[in-house]
Amino acid sequence: MQQLLNFFFKNRTFLLFLMLFSFSIVLTITSHDYHKSRFLNSSALMSGSIHAFFSKIGNYFNLKKENILLLEENNRLKALNLNRSIQYTAVSNDADNYQLTPASVIKNSYAFPQNYLTLNKGERDLIKEDMGVITSKGLVGIIDQTSSKYARVISILNTKSKINAKLKKSNHFGTLEWNGENHRSVQLHDIQDLVKLAKGDTVVTSGYSSIFPENIPIGRIESFQLNDTKDLYIINVSLFNDMTHLRHVHIIENLDFEELKTLKEKNE
Repeated sequence: MQQLLNFFFKNRTFLLFLMLFSFSIVLTITSHDYHKSRFLNSSALMSGSIHAFFSKIGNYFNLKKENILLLEENNRLKALNLNRSIQYTAVSNDADNYQLTPASVIKNSYAFPQNYLTLNKGERDLIKEDMGVITSKGLVGIIDQTSSKYARVISILNTKSKINAKLKKSNHFGTLEWNGENHRSVQLHDIQDLVKLAKGDTVVTSGYSSIFPENIPIGRIESFQLNDTKDLYIINVSLFNDMTHLRHVHIIENLDFEELKTLKEKNE
């Protein structure tokens, strides 16, 4: 307290000057309409700038929340579009066979023979094994393990991965695998040599699986050659997804999965 009093005492002349100067400015502004108008305009401009500054700060810290809302809305629209396309192509008129859940990738690998992803959704979010994972661009993989809060995905870039796929133009189907060489492409096998192929043809899911619906995008034909027996093609498919840069995904749940699984076991 003594130091504060000493400060005022030492600077009393300067402080008195500031007080009188401020008082004179106030008298000048209030006694002249022009100066008063200019002061109010300047105050409004400064106030607006300050509000704009803090608004930008608030918007920055709300980005995460906005991204979550956008992801949920994108998820809802994608599920609606997915089920609508199924309704048009399936024998059944049930348009609610599939349900999508948004998730974020918290770990991803693509440089090994067997690559996996980890998602921030698990059993408490009703996520189970054998659910498919996609993005807005195309197929990612299949969930093989779950915990309370997380799920592990067998990436399409995994030499153990086998997914039913087809040529969109001709509907000829085969098995999609990865040879472990290039993270930008996978291989489609078991397509007969009589099928006409062209670079750029689209490859999609076949629908002959209880995990993925039909026509989920995978990639385009990059090149092809016959196998050793010269009766089947080995087709290199350039992926639509950049598997090295995955952030947000959708988990697909087939609501008829258990029923289809039981029927398959009975047939076997």
